[in-house]
Amino acid sequence: MDDHAVDPHHPPHLSRRSLIATGALAAGALGVSAPAVGAMLGGGPARAATGATKKVTIYAEQLPGNLYGYGLAPGQATVPGPVLEMYEGDTLEVTLVNTTTQRLSIHPHGVDYSTDSDGSPLNASYNNPGETRTYVWRSHEMVAAAGRRFMPGSAGYWHYHDHAMGTDHGTGGLAKGLYGALIVRRRGDILPEKQFTVVFNDMMINNKMAPDTPMFEANLGQRVEWIAIGHGGTFHTFHLHAHRWADNRTGMLEGPSDPSLVIDNKDLNPGNSFGFQVLAGEAVGPGAWMYHCHVQFHSDGGMAGIFLVRNADGSMPPGAEEAIHRFQGHTHTHRS
Repeated sequence: MDDHAVDPHHPPHLSRRSLIATGALAAGALGVSAPAVGAMLGGGPARAATGATKKVTIYAEQLPGNLYGYGLAPGQATVPGPVLEMYEGDTLEVTLVNTTTQRLSIHPHGVDYSTDSDGSPLNASYNNPGETRTYVWRSHEMVAAAGRRFMPGSAGYWHYHDHAMGTDHGTGGLAKGLYGALIVRRRGDILPEKQFTVVFNDMMINNKMAPDTPMFEANLGQRVEWIAIGHGGTFHTFHLHAHRWADNRTGMLEGPSDPSLVIDNKDLNPGNSFGFQVLAGEAVGPGAWMYHCHVQFHSDGGMAGIFLVRNADGSMPPGAEEAIHRFQGHTHTHRS
């Protein structure tokens, strides 16, 4: 894959499309070729100033194939949109520029906002065609409550999406690609070296079907973060071959007594999102590993893709090229 090509259906990796709201990042939109903070600090603990307010401009644009996407600069919209990141306690001001002829918005999950930043027609919170509007998303840390209990903070793998195109629930915008990942990190979290967003949207992955689904790549041993999001109206499960994660906030165990189940398959239904980190090829080695929906007629119908784990030096492992060619030549059809 050409890492310098811009494909609206296969958005670039973390170092080219992630915005992390920290004290180290200047306010404003991140250029597509600029390295992200997460990429520069991959594998290390996350650090940020408490209570930082950062600004980002997002452009909603129409794409070929009657798709729509969000982007960090004019002409750079992708499906899914850019990964937006912040730390607990920070505020993200998202200025949405609607360059289309459609009513649309941007609505977040998992963070705090007022009704005028809701992104829904219910609260008259949306962008008319050609309109620019700023949405303010806040976050907070976990706080102590009565009875030795705690109220959860905002940290988690969330997402954002349109809530106004087509219907008052944004059904048209979601169907056409107006969605993306939103991560709220806790200070001290480990940052990844690579980052992939997988959206199961009805019978598509990132609005594509096999063999045109994204092929994600990493080198053996690299720390890879997956963000899985569900949209549409269909039940799914997400399965990653040969890799596993803990079913908790980060996907990593916090100690020998952590009771979190270790899994490799998880429900991914409309409106759901989760994320986890793995070391590429850990204990299994490099190769062309599949990710897919484990509802059988969904995977048969094209809800499958490839996670290519290259050798540590970036070279192609034995058998991987042949596996990719077999995947690309396979006919995916619905079977009863």
